[in-house]
Amino acid sequence: MFTRVVHLVFGSKHERDIKKILPQISAINELEAQLQSMSNAQLGAQTERLRGRLAGGETLEEILPEAFATVRETAWRTLGMRHFDVQLIGGIVLHSGKIAEMKTGEGKTLTSTSPIYLNALSGKGVHVVTVNDYLARRDANWMRPIYDFLGISVGVIQHNMDYAERQRAYACDITYGTNNEFGFDYLRDNMVTQRDWRVQRPFNFGIVDEVDSILIDEARTPLIISGPTEENTEQYGNIDRAIRRLLDDAARAPEPPPIEVEPGKEEPHVIRGYYYDVDEKARNVLLTEEGVKRVEEILHVENLFAPDKTELVAHVYQALRAHLIFKNEVDYIVRDGDVIIVDEHTGRTMEGRRYSDGLHQALEAKERVTVKQETQTLASITFQNFFRMYPKLSGMTGTADTEANEFHKIYNLDVVVIPTNVIVQRNDAPDRVYRTEGEKWNAIIGEIRDCNERGQPVLVGTISVEKSEYLSNLLKKAGVAHNVLNAKQHEREAEIVAQAGKPGAVTVATNMAGRGTDIVLGGFPLYSKDLEKLEGVEGPLGEFRDLMLKKNFDGAAQFLPSLPAENDRRSAREIYERSQIWLADHNRVKQSGGLHILGTERHESRRIDNQLRGRAGRQGDPGSSRFYLSLEDHLMRIFGGERIKRIMGWVGMEEGQELEAGMVDRAIARAQKRVESHNFDIRKHLLEYDEVMNRQREFVYLERNKLLDNDQVRDELLHWAEEVLESRIVNFCEGNDSARWDLEGLREWLRGGLAIQLPLDGSEFHSARNAQLALFETIWQECKSRYQAKVEQIGDANFNYVERRIALDVIDARWKEHLYSMDQLREGIWATGFAERNPLVEFKLEGFRLFDQMVESIKEQITEFLFRVQIEGPMTQPADTRRTQGVAQHQALDGFGGDRQRPAPASSAANSPNSAVSGGGASQRRSSRRRRR
Repeated sequence: MFTRVVHLVFGSKHERDIKKILPQISAINELEAQLQSMSNAQLGAQTERLRGRLAGGETLEEILPEAFATVRETAWRTLGMRHFDVQLIGGIVLHSGKIAEMKTGEGKTLTSTSPIYLNALSGKGVHVVTVNDYLARRDANWMRPIYDFLGISVGVIQHNMDYAERQRAYACDITYGTNNEFGFDYLRDNMVTQRDWRVQRPFNFGIVDEVDSILIDEARTPLIISGPTEENTEQYGNIDRAIRRLLDDAARAPEPPPIEVEPGKEEPHVIRGYYYDVDEKARNVLLTEEGVKRVEEILHVENLFAPDKTELVAHVYQALRAHLIFKNEVDYIVRDGDVIIVDEHTGRTMEGRRYSDGLHQALEAKERVTVKQETQTLASITFQNFFRMYPKLSGMTGTADTEANEFHKIYNLDVVVIPTNVIVQRNDAPDRVYRTEGEKWNAIIGEIRDCNERGQPVLVGTISVEKSEYLSNLLKKAGVAHNVLNAKQHEREAEIVAQAGKPGAVTVATNMAGRGTDIVLGGFPLYSKDLEKLEGVEGPLGEFRDLMLKKNFDGAAQFLPSLPAENDRRSAREIYERSQIWLADHNRVKQSGGLHILGTERHESRRIDNQLRGRAGRQGDPGSSRFYLSLEDHLMRIFGGERIKRIMGWVGMEEGQELEAGMVDRAIARAQKRVESHNFDIRKHLLEYDEVMNRQREFVYLERNKLLDNDQVRDELLHWAEEVLESRIVNFCEGNDSARWDLEGLREWLRGGLAIQLPLDGSEFHSARNAQLALFETIWQECKSRYQAKVEQIGDANFNYVERRIALDVIDARWKEHLYSMDQLREGIWATGFAERNPLVEFKLEGFRLFDQMVESIKEQITEFLFRVQIEGPMTQPADTRRTQGVAQHQALDGFGGDRQRPAPASSAANSPNSAVSGGGASQRRSSRRRRR
């Protein structure tokens, strides 16, 4: 009640946020006439003038009105596009480090140009993050005329770029790229062994397009750069055959005994069986007692849960999940002998991504394709921790408000809903619910045919490849022409989406999140392609182009006869005639009701449903939407079916009848909120565990960067050596009573670890005031003397190079082993819950202990390696060789997603092409075999 009263008196939070911005919009508008009077040269010179004001001490906020007004005038002159006031509001929200929710078709790409330009003036770089390479390339090239006109450099990061191209792109004022590329470049930069091999500059300002898709949907999947292990892949085939036998037995097994459940405690998401239970909500499978016995018989194992069978148990459960939970053409597709993951939120294939912990190998065994090796993590980070490294971060999307709580808690980002430029005319009809899927599909076909016959375009949203192809077959039988857009037809994505607004068009698509292409009523204006060819043309033909770009068709028609050249008149008339064909189609679609959105099933997230609906009704266009559901749908069956089934019973529904009521919509919304809350808990849980790793990662990367950025690292390394010696002396020679010292053990360590032989005698320290300190100083003086002799032998500069490479090699090797240990710890820490201890607290305590061990191990091994290292041959390393190595290393470290099957090079001094380095005491421990998710 209080909230409602505040809303009535003061307006909503979003309205109050907008009200604060309006004075700035007035200031921008007041500058418009002044900038319109400028010549192109004067307008272009604004950049240097504004940079001068920043250098003179003014802030970005102080120059914001003039910078925004400059971009608006430039966009009009170069693209024929003028920022609406609501787009300027969106730009100010982005500049202030918040999320701008703007409906589909409101022009988010143009909106972002103003804050991008303003922040690029600082010279520190702006990153524009998109969901795929196509959108990064498209948006950069689309907006490039604005930036070129104003003298701002633009770079684009693409997946297939080499190291040198990436360096140039990141050096630009503005860099467009995908979340994956930005994240992987960060990880690779923290694995290089020369500072000039890094490609990124320090982070400054990031704008994330489709921010909900990147920061919410993809937050559960960390970025991992990995290399192959020596794991034997035959076991996956053996276990798969065993599970197939279990599934065959399950088909003939008796029904499981019924379980008494209290009313209201039913678990419709759990399918109980004789050998196993399938939990569809948790996407997991649990063996029953009979199932465990049968698996033990098939595998000839006495005790499946014996301590030495931990890995076998994990593989068995992954094989069960592969067969019973993960479905072909829903969760993944098989193409050219590869199992390729399908993004559940966008319907796109995720090339290069692999499930870890042996699940992907289990799927490959299930589909009987070649099982690829498991991999070992070399570097990883979650998107949550990666994007929180930006000093200022903002984002834009059509649907963020439903996740506002998560954005604030995880990223400290507030959401501001930007009003539309024109009031939305779309009619969102209530959902229609049927008893069975068959009834639902019949109703869907009927509505599609009805829209098709009257010329109204229809966009049909499905939740999987399987469902989209099933509907496609139904439409073929019904004789309805249509296009299908899913993971199998992704190559024609832009073309299919662009023409989805043509009269009578029927487009069946998987989730439309982040597609990045507007559906224009009447279809994509083909004459626009012809106008692109006239870009840069001046004179009368250039004026004709400007009129057409602004859709001033009447003015263009009157202008046609005045074109002086006959070829120009002919070309312009053809363009004009094509525009009239499009205009007729456009008006026909508007009269038929605009684009109709038909959802075949509710998604687990309201946001994905809203994204689908948002494809219609852009910029005041007419449109409509409706979702068709059945009690057999996944979401309804697991989360809301029983309640809605009772509602159907109350109203006395018969077979074939539909239910359409606000009560149903509210029940579905409640079910979706429960799922969203569950998914948020999963992401929050992931973040809590990754926070432990993040603090450790920051420390390791900080130490690595010290080694890379400092020309002299010897003082730091000798300080570590001093700590190692102190620790050894404390272990071997405790206290000041030399008679109780283990001098033999200390001499053995000095001889084996540091290649130093000293005839230590406890009696010579007996009379010292602090015997332990005297022993340390004696040994340390000898160590420094031997070390200096080694330096003088090969030269200061050469040995500095060796020091840096050895230190980096040891850090990288120990960090890789630590990542493995932490993964193993995380997989097993849940068992502490049975002892009524908090698994997260135990993970933090044990993780800190392991990290402390790793740091000590790093210092010890670097010290031993440096004192034992022997140099053979010349140490000169030409600059061109170093650069070639840098290119090769960055290419070798290229990773993409959950498990990129590509090894990383060893960063060892032994890799130097012109020298041979050998050492004794710092032999690298081979990483044990491991499972990857």
